[in-house]
Amino acid sequence: MAHRGLWLTIFAVVLVWSGIGPKDYYTWFLEVLPALLAVMIIGLTDKKFPLTPLCSWLVLVHCVVLMVGGHYTYAEVPLFDWLADIFDWERNNYDKVGHFAQGFVPAIVAREVLIRHEVIKQSAWLAFIVVSICLAISAFYELIEWWVALLSNEAAESFLGTQGYVWDTQSDMLLALIGAMAAVTLLKSLHDKQLAKLT
Repeated sequence: MAHRGLWLTIFAVVLVWSGIGPKDYYTWFLEVLPALLAVMIIGLTDKKFPLTPLCSWLVLVHCVVLMVGGHYTYAEVPLFDWLADIFDWERNNYDKVGHFAQGFVPAIVAREVLIRHEVIKQSAWLAFIVVSICLAISAFYELIEWWVALLSNEAAESFLGTQGYVWDTQSDMLLALIGAMAAVTLLKSLHDKQLAKLT
């Protein structure tokens, strides 16, 4: 992974900050767990399958989004409370940033894995498959949120972050879809150049 030391330093600093006095430790753990799993997977696969700089930095950005949300809970990130006041929003929309990232970042990760392992022979199908993978991830995450809500009444509202919005699940998946489509459209050229350097 390019700039491994800087990447790990940023991850560690934000993780430690996130874990100091979060609003609720159980919710914090649930929100930060995907970031911890990501860094473990990268650590285990980095020698055999080093990520492109674009992919690795996007993963870090997504991890930071998760850790910030874990510290405050997605419904109470201060910057987005302030924005809600300015734009007269009825809710704190930080969770929507998280769900956009849930499409945007996995799109590049999925694209990298599919291309480098030559899973898809016809490039015309690549964007469709990548976006479909991201939608599947988003749908599965919504199922996880539902299961957590069923199992834990205490942390359900903090983890779900619906804030009383009846269409929260659908809008979350829509934002993941938009994020995935934006990533495969806007970053295709840069990603292809970095992939060419690896091979």
